[in-house]
Amino acid sequence: MKMSRVATRVKPRYAGKRTRLDKPELLAPAGSLEKLKFAVHYGADAVYIGGQKYGLRSNADNFSIEEMREGVAFAAKYGAKVFVATNIYAHQEDLDGVADYLRQLEDAGIAAIIAADPAIVETAQQVAPKLEVHLSTQQSTMNWQAVQFWKEEGLPRVVLARETTMDEIAEMKAKVDVELEVFVHGAMCSSVSGRCVLSNHFTDRDSNRGGCCQSCRWKYDLHADEQSVMEPGENLFTMGSKDLCMIRHIPDLIDAGVDSFKIEGRMKSIHYVASVVNAYRQAIDAYMADPDNYELRPEWVEEIGKAANRPLNTGFFYSTPGAEEHIYEPEEKAAPYDFAAVVIEYDESAGIAVVQQRNPFRPGMEVEFFGPGGRRFVQRLDEFTDEHGTPLTVARHPLQQIRVKTDRPVAPLDIMRKRL
Repeated sequence: MKMSRVATRVKPRYAGKRTRLDKPELLAPAGSLEKLKFAVHYGADAVYIGGQKYGLRSNADNFSIEEMREGVAFAAKYGAKVFVATNIYAHQEDLDGVADYLRQLEDAGIAAIIAADPAIVETAQQVAPKLEVHLSTQQSTMNWQAVQFWKEEGLPRVVLARETTMDEIAEMKAKVDVELEVFVHGAMCSSVSGRCVLSNHFTDRDSNRGGCCQSCRWKYDLHADEQSVMEPGENLFTMGSKDLCMIRHIPDLIDAGVDSFKIEGRMKSIHYVASVVNAYRQAIDAYMADPDNYELRPEWVEEIGKAANRPLNTGFFYSTPGAEEHIYEPEEKAAPYDFAAVVIEYDESAGIAVVQQRNPFRPGMEVEFFGPGGRRFVQRLDEFTDEHGTPLTVARHPLQQIRVKTDRPVAPLDIMRKRL
């Protein structure tokens, strides 16, 4: 992402239509207990996770009930909440045991479930009244009358369809007193969200029951009359969408009335979660502190770029995406950095950090350390040792603890990344 190094003054498009001044919630994905802890540590007000049943990310490292309890306890230390996705469209056999499962979520301290199927919505309201029920984006809610319907059904929050425009959001908020949650960052569906059946057709994995194989990201040939019509050597094509990124448009989102900024990515890495949450946290806080003098800082955009997996756009917020907003050629890795290590502890007197290796690194390599609130610095690694003091020529063993001298102080859960 090319940008100026100068902060940019942003005039919100909806400044005259402001419906709220409360700080919006920053809602982050957590595909595992470790990712939950990083998301909360880096500034998320709430996280959404998947249990081992009834969710749409069956391939994620989904949470057991005991892991949920631990995650809830950790989040509570930061004043954060934990939501659980129970957002499948259920066949009859899927509903066996759902009431008991919802009671377990309530007992574990989960703040809310995210549901699409009316059977799950109604069951939760009946058997687990302390659980809030948030309507999933799978319901494709795109008009204020539908929002009003779900409010009247007792739901305090609606997660809007990714296809909703900024004008529609502002109208919904003006006409219905209900919380609106909106995806602001992450992967987009090349179909109307949740309505694709390619996965079912090609692999017998049901997208709406947690089995999406992301067939839009596959490579395809084009045939007519059983013959390829592509030129020799021509690249096979994909049908995937570019990713969503609204870091440049925080004022519009807040002033249109969005109550929860949702980041997609329960399958993404710790580095992605920490980087993206960190950037949005700073931008939201800066705008809420002084809306009239808010400036877009280039380092926030840079942080997003360091974790981006695909080209970025603004989705449906301002216009309907056209052909240029999809990815047809083989994708190149956009992010110029990779997760190298996480800080476990820091000896201030010696200036030595103990880091846990996540990807190989070696002496002489340029790395960047960063932490919550925008703390970051770049340095070149000197010689380093293992935990017993033995010098190493490369840190190649996953989860190995390494002693590294740092140019500046660092803190536990700070991340060290390397330039690719």
